[in-house]
Amino acid sequence: MRPFRAHRSTAALGSGALAAALLLTACGSSGSAGSKDAADGKVTITVDLFGTFGFKESGLYDEYMKLHPNVTIKQTDTQDEGQYWQALQTKLAGGGGLADIQGLEVGRVAGVLQKQADKFVDLKTLGITNEDLVAWKGAAVKTADGKVLGAGTDIGPEAICYRTDLFKAAGLPTDRTELAAKWSTWQGYLDLGKQYVAKAEAGNAWTDSAAGMFTAEVGQQKVRYADESGKAVYDSNPGVKTAWTDATKLVADGLSAKLPQWTPEWNKAFSTGKFATLSCPAWMIGYIKGQAGDAAKGKWDIAASPGKTGNWGGSYLAVPKTSKHQKEAAELIKWLTAKEQQATLFTKQGSFPSSTGAQASIKAVKDPYFNDAPIGEIFSESAANMPAQVLGTDDGVVGKAFTDALGEVERTNTAPDAAWKHAMDNIKKANGS
Repeated sequence: MRPFRAHRSTAALGSGALAAALLLTACGSSGSAGSKDAADGKVTITVDLFGTFGFKESGLYDEYMKLHPNVTIKQTDTQDEGQYWQALQTKLAGGGGLADIQGLEVGRVAGVLQKQADKFVDLKTLGITNEDLVAWKGAAVKTADGKVLGAGTDIGPEAICYRTDLFKAAGLPTDRTELAAKWSTWQGYLDLGKQYVAKAEAGNAWTDSAAGMFTAEVGQQKVRYADESGKAVYDSNPGVKTAWTDATKLVADGLSAKLPQWTPEWNKAFSTGKFATLSCPAWMIGYIKGQAGDAAKGKWDIAASPGKTGNWGGSYLAVPKTSKHQKEAAELIKWLTAKEQQATLFTKQGSFPSSTGAQASIKAVKDPYFNDAPIGEIFSESAANMPAQVLGTDDGVVGKAFTDALGEVERTNTAPDAAWKHAMDNIKKANGS
């Protein structure tokens, strides 16, 4: 998932150079978009996404339509990826209602490759190869016979976002380097959280939810829910069990605000200061800006996460075979995912590029909203340390079962062992076993 809102940060990347690169990239495909079956030569490309990818908010759609006056782009989006995925499955099964471009979350792509490859266009036939992406990102959407089913957008290297004003009020240090050292491990993160809640105002928690911490910690594992052979290991993987134990400790120690992520209550908490830290993949910083607003500018900062690595989320753009504008859709995708546009999305929104070319250009980016935090440096280090994760066909289902179960621990006082069993049962039920 990556819901976010547009915001331009200062960057070492020169705005003039970036604009020129944008123009050159766009002009390279200028005049080629346009549906031949339209009587007036105009075409409307429909895009259906989850969260907010940032294309509209950062002005990329407007730029593309200005350079391609025969193209109109119409986007729909669903904030919750789980709801989006369910709706997409219904449309794929029925063959109707699909957009020209559909977003796919990284946790879903292994299942798409194995079960729904026949539903999507091989983008390689339309000039998209993913050759500029980090190796694992491109490999994840490549079928055994060489088809490319999606174009990579962002990845989700992890950090910790925190409220400096709340830290000061609780007598904690605010320097990002000092904090990264104190929470170099997840146990250190929990220990500092205990110090925080002992001095913070009543009702102010250390972090938003156990689910957020669990997802971030699991995201640091090479093998998570399935091993390299495809065998399910979610119930026996020591890394998953450790993350579960740490997340339930978070609840037991009173460090969680017990807020379900992506809900209105969670959104409101960003502006009311209900929690002091947040497991923070790169795309989350734009979401914070959108929810906390201008009033919180300078109150947030970013430090390296425990372990200084991890990946949470990241997405792809795919073209269903039902699209009547496959060529035009692919041209738009190719432009949106080019290194120049990926760099723009990071400087404006924090969406960390999967393009190696874009990654090389954003290392000096700082963000004034987050006290001029060196976001390019922090997230680049996290990405560099990131293992090439093994993706299972049911990662989305498994991850949701665990986070739902942690919600039971938080909000209904379910014992951790009982909640774990509920997660196992729900996974089996979802898989028809």
